[in-house]
Amino acid sequence: MSELTPAIEVCIAGTGSYLPEKILTNAELAARVDTSDEWIVSRTGIKERRIAADDEFTSHMATKAAQRALEQAGLAAEDIELIIVATITPDTLTPATACYVQKNLGAFRAVAFDISAACSGFLYAMKISKRLISDGAFKNALIIGAEKLSAVTNWEDRATCVLFGDGAGAAVLRAAKPGEGSILATEMGTDGNLTHLLNIPGGGSACPITSANVGEHLFALTMMGKEVFKHAVNRMKEAAEKVIERAGLQPEDIACVIPHQANLRIIDAIADRLAVPNERVFVNLDKYGNTSAAAVAIALDEANRTGAFKRGEHIVLVVFGAGLTWAAAAIRW
Repeated sequence: MSELTPAIEVCIAGTGSYLPEKILTNAELAARVDTSDEWIVSRTGIKERRIAADDEFTSHMATKAAQRALEQAGLAAEDIELIIVATITPDTLTPATACYVQKNLGAFRAVAFDISAACSGFLYAMKISKRLISDGAFKNALIIGAEKLSAVTNWEDRATCVLFGDGAGAAVLRAAKPGEGSILATEMGTDGNLTHLLNIPGGGSACPITSANVGEHLFALTMMGKEVFKHAVNRMKEAAEKVIERAGLQPEDIACVIPHQANLRIIDAIADRLAVPNERVFVNLDKYGNTSAAAVAIALDEANRTGAFKRGEHIVLVVFGAGLTWAAAAIRW
């Protein structure tokens, strides 16, 4: 593609999601740790979350979400050229979970790899795919956010075990046809100085899990909640404002804001700072909890399928996660 050739516009042709059958309620958690439904709801907005079966892995959930997105997009698996799975709970450290998804789908023409950007991963994948399609390297892409966070949760820690759930969401991106919507603007950022605020300390090369430390819950998510809250609100606001401005939009032009589903207080703060009415902010946190990279992808699919926005309307996605990482996208649907 020469410098004079205009960039190819990229649209979202289909979305899909998958949630495990098992529901874990606040009341059930209260029977395990010192907490209550009132405590959890008042501080997080979460009422229940989904938990994958023991033999149900991240790749299984990712595959089911992907199949639904492909069906809506009217695209066969064998025609997919790129698969990116965003996850912090891969089936195995290697090969990538995307390779298992490629096998499950039969999408053998696709280049497949994972990215790790925690809760921001799905929008990182969107930006990467948009650029690769826009540059002409690929005609389409399947991006998936999928997590089995129940596998990395310390179920004895009431500060974190109430927050997380399992699930997957997916989207098919392709070159847009004349008159179709498109991804108008994207933004992403990282601040590695704040890695200590939200992490899984063990399981990597810096701190392998051994027989000596196996009982220390080192392969579980840990979080400094108050600090994360402050940075999440500020970074998400900044990222959303940037894509809104680049897309040439005003708050009143936005039909739906779909934020990361981590905490209702964060979501309310973002809506307030963006001057978007709460009725135009999509929330499903109460049903699923925080599903990390899957959260915004699942919410996008539910919002799409329930008519939260229509063709031609503008939506904004905005996320924040460990790293610390953040991202946003403005889209004409």
